[in-house]
Amino acid sequence: MKRVVVTGMAGITSLGSDWASIEANFVAGRSGIRRMDEWDRFTELNTRLAGPIDDFAVPAHWTRKQLRSMGRVSRLAVGAAEQALQDAGLLGNPIIRDGRMGVACGSSTGSTDEIKAFGNMLLNSVADGLNANSYVRMMPHTTAANISIFFGLTGRLIPTSSACTSGSQGIGYAYESIKFGRLPLMLAGGAEELCPTEAMVFDALYATSLKNDAPHTSPRPYDSGRDGLVIGEGGGMLVLEELEHALARGAHIHAEIVGFGSNADGQHTTRPEVGTMRRAMELALEDAGIGADAIGYVNGHGTATEQGDIAETLATSELFGKHMPISSQKSFLGHTLGACGALESWFSIEMMNRDRYVPTLNLDEVDPRCGELDYLRGGFRVMHNDYVMNNNFAFGGVNTSLIFRRWS
Repeated sequence: MKRVVVTGMAGITSLGSDWASIEANFVAGRSGIRRMDEWDRFTELNTRLAGPIDDFAVPAHWTRKQLRSMGRVSRLAVGAAEQALQDAGLLGNPIIRDGRMGVACGSSTGSTDEIKAFGNMLLNSVADGLNANSYVRMMPHTTAANISIFFGLTGRLIPTSSACTSGSQGIGYAYESIKFGRLPLMLAGGAEELCPTEAMVFDALYATSLKNDAPHTSPRPYDSGRDGLVIGEGGGMLVLEELEHALARGAHIHAEIVGFGSNADGQHTTRPEVGTMRRAMELALEDAGIGADAIGYVNGHGTATEQGDIAETLATSELFGKHMPISSQKSFLGHTLGACGALESWFSIEMMNRDRYVPTLNLDEVDPRCGELDYLRGGFRVMHNDYVMNNNFAFGGVNTSLIFRRWS
């Protein structure tokens, strides 16, 4: 078995595209959520809240030819991948193009402008707006394919289109590809572009926040006063590398990935199951070869939905006990769907390396139905941990758990 380390990390979010900017907003308790006045035209959509990236622009050096196959979701993914490769010292290095590097990446869906154009064809029998690249921008594996093509990666390509676990499955499957010796380098993560259709998915389930006139007070993960989730957007990517390969080229190592667990509820598409959530965490611990007492912090999925918050915290409390620290960065960014597993893995590593852990924003009173845990709230928590866990759970009953180890 090979050891797998993280040598590059990057993300694009509504609070910034580098850790210094994002952390400054975390420290200030500044949310990326705003009222979406442009959604007022959707009269049957109840929520007006989202976490958009208002200042995203493609880099000037990207060519028109490169851009034509990329919708917004792929541009976020490729942008984060480029920054992660730069962080790893691999951008422009020919070793990423000789078959040694692959990509595992996903999103909940492709770019919805293209879906709209194909829908228009079905509804109105016209092909306005459709061209040779429309399907490439729409297809479920558009992020992974565009990353591979943009950087000339000829290793394995693993698409992970599994809603809220797209990013964490991407990291997990990339980790396993290197662990089992298939190749030494992988780009791994996920992305999502903001679309009112995604808000409508949860609106139809009565699961969105309706605090439309007080956007910075929502979402409220684990809080007794929460009223639903808020959709966000973003892209997050990690460079994973086989340890000896990284050491041989003198790479800076951010952390080691030591455990990945994934399973399915096998019960219901939208109702989470405590038992299988817990089992996913146990699988990650078993993969890492450590006990539950080794984990010092859990980065929770924390969507601010009633069923989700209660189920995941009960599972976490059952496994780790009431003293386990937990928080959710979705309280700042909203639910970035396919990007959240990658972004929250990045945040987990940054927090572990700096011994400073982000609290859950808007968490004033913990819902008594949630599991008994050490919920981080108020200011940053200073802790020294050698292992942290990041958990994500998705529609369809998909559960993932990742464990990162401090590198020293």
